[in-house]
Amino acid sequence: MSGTLNKVMLIGHLGDDVKMHYFEGGGCVGRFPLATNETYTRKETNERITNTEWHNIVVRNKGAEICEKYLSKGDKVYIEGRLKTRKWQDESGVERYSTEIQCTDFTFLSTKKESEANAASTTNSAAPAEQKPVAKPQNTPEPIVGEEEDDLPF
Repeated sequence: MSGTLNKVMLIGHLGDDVKMHYFEGGGCVGRFPLATNETYTRKETNERITNTEWHNIVVRNKGAEICEKYLSKGDKVYIEGRLKTRKWQDESGVERYSTEIQCTDFTFLSTKKESEANAASTTNSAAPAEQKPVAKPQNTPEPIVGEEEDDLPF
């Protein structure tokens, strides 16, 4: 294979609201943390273990403005992008590295309000659901005498 590939696809929940940074030329950058979870059961103890991985997401320009407007902490989102490592110096002059996901595409999957509403509706399922009467199929009318049936294939 002669080419290379740098592609990331994540589905997770926002760990914080989108933080915006605006530039003089009119461009902007939005940043937010995204949490993804891995859950498994330990065989020895039958204990359920959940590991959370945090990702730094960077969205640019129009995409950033859309994310800022519609996303908030706790929302579930699909992110597609590429890995990018930045090198920077902290206040004490020590070189630091930060790996980010440069977002190229995103899809809103659910809002925090929708997630809370779904959780509330599943926990309040103690009351039996109303049973709706099932409609019986009506008899199809019989053909009128003298009416010809077509032998057309459609």
